[in-house]
Amino acid sequence: MNSRAGQPRQFTGWHMLAIMVAFFGVIIAVNLLMATFANTSWTGLVVQNTYVASQQFNERVAESRAQAALGWKGTLTIAGGEIRYSLNDASGAPVRAESVTTSFRRPAYEAEDWQVTLARKADGTFSATAAVRDGIWIVNTEARMTDGAPYQEARRIVVADGAVK
Repeated sequence: MNSRAGQPRQFTGWHMLAIMVAFFGVIIAVNLLMATFANTSWTGLVVQNTYVASQQFNERVAESRAQAALGWKGTLTIAGGEIRYSLNDASGAPVRAESVTTSFRRPAYEAEDWQVTLARKADGTFSATAAVRDGIWIVNTEARMTDGAPYQEARRIVVADGAVK
């Protein structure tokens, strides 16, 4: 009979080294993977120059308050591969705009961002044929009036089955 077969294996320093290398190797590999994902996704860049943006903040707040005082209401609909936008004043009458541009942005991923210029229809609304992918979008709409003044609005929408929900 072999006396060695009944003895348990000894835990040596090499075993401990292998466990420590495997443990920290997994941690380092996961950290590198997460750093790579973070580096290749959203940059976090909102404005090119934060100092310039901070200097324009009060001016933009005043413009948005003046715009809100007009009482205008924009309506955005997306259905059947068509984007439609209409703008009405406080009394419900259509506001005549010269051009309307709509930008679609993902909240945290800029690779899918896109923009479309809407064409004016005979009834005063604006529309364009474009398929909007399902998901959450931040939609910035800018309407230029005949006098050159801009009307801007931003909204967060959810698109499911090609229509706004």
